[in-house]
Amino acid sequence: MQSEVMFAGFGGQGILLSGKILAHAAMEQGFEVAWIPSYGPEMRGGTAYCLVVISDRPIGSPIIKNPRHLVAMNRPSLEKFAPVVKSGGVVLINSSLIPIRTNRDDIDELMVPATDIAKNLGNVRAANIVALAAFVTRSKIIDFDLLIKSAKEEFAGNEKFILLNMKALEAGKKAAI
Repeated sequence: MQSEVMFAGFGGQGILLSGKILAHAAMEQGFEVAWIPSYGPEMRGGTAYCLVVISDRPIGSPIIKNPRHLVAMNRPSLEKFAPVVKSGGVVLINSSLIPIRTNRDDIDELMVPATDIAKNLGNVRAANIVALAAFVTRSKIIDFDLLIKSAKEEFAGNEKFILLNMKALEAGKKAAI
């Protein structure tokens, strides 16, 4: 079994961090993992993305043209990457910022107002964690408890961030049910 997850959005939305936390949780679960971040002008407000490949066997190539899943945090990302997602995959749409759908009936489309949920939690910057939690809940790609553990480790030493992100994980999980 191999699954690929593309995270995409504006630079500054925590796209690379979301992928890093998922990759860490997948490693904790015993999977082979590749995390390919995009560094470049995207970091200054353009479309930023990263790809996480999770497999139960060695990964032949981390370069994937058609990922199984997509977490789209802004409209340009949805429009650019949704057409190449494999049939049967999950496409999470941050409906706070994206007023459109994919118009595909061969995928599991999940509309989550991640930015609005994060604002209600007190920090819009937690939108990526809300979306990550909703995606993991819907896709069941890894064990949710390992996602919590990985997020705690990522924010270790900053109790304020740990508390916020634990709330964001729970809110994202509820949004996906």
